[in-house]
Order: sequence, then structure tokens, then C-alpha cells
Amino acid sequence: MPVVDVDPDELRYLTGHDEKDDDELKSDLFDLGLEFEGWTEDDEFQLEFAPDRLDRLSVEGVARSLRYHYGDDRGVDIPNTNSADWTIEVEDQPDERPYVTGAIVRGLDMDEAALESLIQLQEKLHATMGRKRAKGAIGVHDLTMLKGDSVTDETGKSITYTSADPDEATFVPLDADAEMTPSEVMASHETGQTYGDLVADFDRVPAIYDAIGLFSFPPVINGRRTEVSVDSRDLFIEMTGTDQWTIDHMCNIVCYALAARGGQVEKVDVSYADDAPGEYAGKTLERPDLSVRTKTVTHDRIESILGVSLDSREVVDYAERAGLDASETDADDGVAYEVEIPPYRVDVIHPLDIIDDIGRALGFNSLEPTYPDVSTVGGRHERSRLEDAARDALVGLGFEDLLNFHMINEAENFERMGLSPDSTGGDAVGEADPVTIQEPYSEDYTILRTWALPSIMMVLENNTHRSYPQDLAEIGLAAGLDDSENTGVAEHRTVAAALARTDASYEDAKARLQALADAFDKDLETPPTAHPSFIGGRAAEVVLDGESVGVVGEIHPKVLVEHDLELPVAAFEFRLDALE
Repeated sequence: MPVVDVDPDELRYLTGHDEKDDDELKSDLFDLGLEFEGWTEDDEFQLEFAPDRLDRLSVEGVARSLRYHYGDDRGVDIPNTNSADWTIEVEDQPDERPYVTGAIVRGLDMDEAALESLIQLQEKLHATMGRKRAKGAIGVHDLTMLKGDSVTDETGKSITYTSADPDEATFVPLDADAEMTPSEVMASHETGQTYGDLVADFDRVPAIYDAIGLFSFPPVINGRRTEVSVDSRDLFIEMTGTDQWTIDHMCNIVCYALAARGGQVEKVDVSYADDAPGEYAGKTLERPDLSVRTKTVTHDRIESILGVSLDSREVVDYAERAGLDASETDADDGVAYEVEIPPYRVDVIHPLDIIDDIGRALGFNSLEPTYPDVSTVGGRHERSRLEDAARDALVGLGFEDLLNFHMINEAENFERMGLSPDSTGGDAVGEADPVTIQEPYSEDYTILRTWALPSIMMVLENNTHRSYPQDLAEIGLAAGLDDSENTGVAEHRTVAAALARTDASYEDAKARLQALADAFDKDLETPPTAHPSFIGGRAAEVVLDGESVGVVGEIHPKVLVEHDLELPVAAFEFRLDALE
């Protein structure tokens, strides 16, 4: 889940509510779905929230949500924009990164807090929507340091998004004192080494020029000439990427954040050459695109989902308090609402998203639970009973119960555990072809995990500052592709546990496993086996009542080093249904 550092004093300043103390702010933020995770070394809130609300990746976005929550703002707010004076000419750009967008924001009164917030917003957008800059990358420049070429109609100024020879073009990158070529940046500059792989295979790399020369090498690094500082008042924002919709909405979020700091947004024309790759060839786009989307939701569905009775005026009121605009309209099945969605909301995809906003404005804590109007009474599924019993047994054996995400990425699931993604589909635990998410929000969550032990190892990695021993267990979902299933996916519940302590051994893990098997009256056998995640000769199959269902052993030193662990770990994992 994304975590954003927010200065509570900045929140008070941007919301205009100096009377709110820290505890009141935490409570109000929790009502919005923002959970307080702790304090930073600089006495800032660490806030965790659902990754869909990317407009809250900055203190300005959080403050905007609070102002709606307090009733200070209502409805859709669209910043005033000045007409375009600058043009981004797009020609001969790399086919692999064909799209660009931009905006100008003037009249900012930048201070350290505003600059730090802008930098954090860039980083968080890169990590989420931008997929670590692969899908979209942001460049922010001091406009006064740019010298624009004259555009074709001789009114206004222009810069050019194009491509460059990586061994010939030169500029002075950020955090450097001498001119470098893009190839030299990728080879020897710290930032270039981190992001250079994104364009290393390009014959010609992305480049942005003004009348003076190259000033941006996206998505890797900006030039030092246009570096933004607390003295900057006018900013030029450019974003390049592989998808126009993504970078346009990233641009909207940045523009709204800067407008909250008193900036005046100015449009930029993006002029694509006639032979440009992609669907915008020969077109000129006016950006930022602050157009409002609309969706329709029926009154009956709002009441059904929220379980409350509302009149039309209340629905419109709650929508406006959520930062939306709603107007009543007629539909075939009764009253409905045309709901306008502001440009910075990238998360509203379905009418249910609108109902969720209305529910939050109403206050989920104020909803009273009611029994559904059905003739049957629900009860626990047998699988749920088994899971609870196994969980109780694990806790009784001294394990701490975990609840991890079912989504993970291939590096965590395979490579860091010593498995190769190319070897999936094998017989070893975890070697299944993964279910891949087609359009993931984050590169941290790209597949469904094929086993649970990697999730436990990630927890141990994040808990190296805590005391030992750490005995952790989880019962959760694992999945893999399976053509024999109707859905093409085979899901199962898995039991995983790890002992992290100075004397952890195979015998310790097997002893806990034996006690768990005895609790369910299962016969346990542990014939030797080999598994890449475990030490050779210190691993065995888990065979319950004659069926091979898992693995037990000591984690391989390479896996421990990969997770920054300095003491041994013994672990086991097997299918939950083996305990039936």
C-alpha cells in the first residue's frame, strides 16, 4: 500500500483549520480511509491508503480531501487555465515512447515544504501510475531557464520532443558538473544506472530540446540548467510515456497540487508530426486535459448498496461533499443521477466507485448493520472451519498469525526465493505458472502468488529491527494457471510457517509440523527432497496420509542474504486441504 509523508502543520495550513490538533487530524484522515502508520524522523505523519486514490499522493491532495470532508469545498473544482503560449513540437520521437504531454504553472511561491511535496509527488506517481517511469515519467523545469524556438505561426514559443543519438548529444545532468552524453549518463551517473535500462536498447533515446540545446533526457534525468529550486516561480511540466491517457492524468494530478499552492495553470499545445507513431499523428492536443467525465448511477442501487434510505437532495449533497457533481435525471428503472467526475480522479471506473464516495461522505461508521432480507441463515463453510482450526493450532504452537496480500511480483515470488520464472510448472512447491495481472496498478503487485512462503520472507526482511525469535505463520490463497479448470486458474489455500532464530533447524520445523499433523490425526512422513529455496540435504517433502502436499527444511543461505537476514530460518509449507 502506498505510504505518504505528510506534515500535519502543512495540512492545517492548506485546509485552513489551525484549530485541529494531531489526534483530530488522524481521526478525520481515518474517516477518509487514510490510516496513520507512525511518525517520520521529521515529525511528519506516515499515511497509508488504498493505491487507487493517487490524487492523495501529496499533502495538497490530502488537504483537498479534508476540505471536502469538512464541508469547506463542494462539487467539482476545475482550475482556471490561461491560453497556450508554449508548444511541444513532437517529431522523430522513439516509437517505443511516442507520447508526451505538458503544462505550465506560473506565480508559485515555492518554499522548502512545497518543493519537498512536489518531489515526493513525482516519486510516488513514478512508482504507481508511471510503473517506475516505464509507462510515464515526469520532468519539472524552471521555465525562466528555457529559451523557446518560435513556432510556425510566429506567436508563442516551442520546445521539441524528439530522439537523439545516445553517443553524440550532450548536456549537464542533475547532480553533475560536466557535460555528458546519454550513454555516459546510463553508464556512470547514479540516476542513469537506476533508470537507464528503460531506454538502453533504443537506437535513439528520448530527448527534449529548446533553442539552447538538450535539457531533458526522459525518462532518466533532467538537465541541471532547468533545475527547480525554492527560488523558482514559473514551472514547465513535461511528461513522456507509452500511453497518452496515463501521462495526461499524471499531469492533471501535478497541476492540481501546484494550483493548491497558488499557481496559475497555463495550457500547452502538443503538436504531433504527420508521421508520428500512435493514434495522434498530425493532431494538436491542448493540455492539460481538464475535461470532466460523467457516469450514471441509479437511486435504487445507491440505497441497495449502502442499505439506507435517501432522498434525491441528500444524494446530490453527499456527492458534492465527495468532490463530485450530481444532477437528477430519469432512467428506465426510476430515478438516476448524472455524476460529473473531476479530472484528477483516475480511480472512478464503475458506478460502484461513485456509491463508495457517497457512502464515505455519509459516513460508513454511521451505517447500522442489518440482516439481509432473505429466508436463509448463513453459516461458516467447512473450509472456513478447517482454516480456523489450523490457525488456532498454529497459534498454540507459538506462531504469530499473519495476513499478507495475495498479490506479489515475479521477483519476490520466484527469483528472490531461488526459483527461476522459466522453470515454473515444475513439481516443487511454488513452481507453478503464475496468474499475471494484465494492467497492474503497481509493479509490486503483478501476479497472484503461487505459494505463501515468499510473503513471510518479505515480512522477516521488514522486521530485522525487531527482536528474535520471530515465529510467523500464514494461511492464505495461492494460485497457478491450470488448463483443466473451467476458469483456467487453480486456487488453493496454503499453510506456511517460518522459524527465524539463532538455533532454527530442520528438526525444529519438523517438530512443529509433526505437532500440527497430530492435532488433525494425520500421518506425517518426510522423505528427503531437493528444493531451490532450501539447503540441500536439509529439506524434505511433506507427506500427509500418503499424499505429497508440501515441503519442510532450512532456508538456503542465498535466500537469506537476498532478504538481508543474518540468522537461520527453518520453514514449511503445505496445502490446507491435506488436513481435512
